[in-house]
Amino acid sequence: MSTDKNNDHLVVSDDMMDDAGDAHISGRAETPMRADAFDKSEAEKIESIRQNFENIMNTLGLDLTDDSLKGTPLRVAKMFVKEIFGGLDPAREPKASVFDNKYKYGEMLVEKNIVVYSTCEHHFLPIVGRAHVAYISNGTVIGLSKMNRIVDYFAKRPQVQERMTKQIVQALQVALGTDDVACVIDAKHLCVNSRGIRDIESSTVTAEFGGKFQEDSVKRDFLDYINMKTTFDA
Repeated sequence: MSTDKNNDHLVVSDDMMDDAGDAHISGRAETPMRADAFDKSEAEKIESIRQNFENIMNTLGLDLTDDSLKGTPLRVAKMFVKEIFGGLDPAREPKASVFDNKYKYGEMLVEKNIVVYSTCEHHFLPIVGRAHVAYISNGTVIGLSKMNRIVDYFAKRPQVQERMTKQIVQALQVALGTDDVACVIDAKHLCVNSRGIRDIESSTVTAEFGGKFQEDSVKRDFLDYINMKTTFDA
């Protein structure tokens, strides 16, 4: 970091920006959004992104008259808005319907190996891994597929893995009316695997333990469930 003597402000180098991104510093669990984030319609966002991505491709020197490339700006724009960043739209939040725990099941329920496809907000490269989610009912239960959908909803946005882990737990705590929720995510970050240090073997593990899951014995049981072999022959 250096000081510009003429303008008397701090100059931040590219390396410092990379280091800040790698530090995964995040001050809140909510995804940072501007107040006007939803002023534009979906179609307006797609058209704006199309134009901007076309400019990026032109800047890189790509020939947009080529049959293989000419549709790419629109394809990318639709993908951003409708698919990989669809979780930014609160209208797409899954309806987490809950039901009475009629079976009086009192042990933890674990949904493991939920596939995570997300995007690192520092370099806009993929995060790919697995989430393991659990809760202990206090009288209500949630449909199993809804747990997968909640994970997918928060994954479909520019993310920091720590924040995503917290968001999943907090959403389930609200839906179930209990603090007794836990989540562990193990994922590979292509910003580490395919650029920079290019370490293709490393992965990142994050965890959030709420309520009873903060107790050593309950936490240990949850981690044992995660490590339990559950591969079945077709």
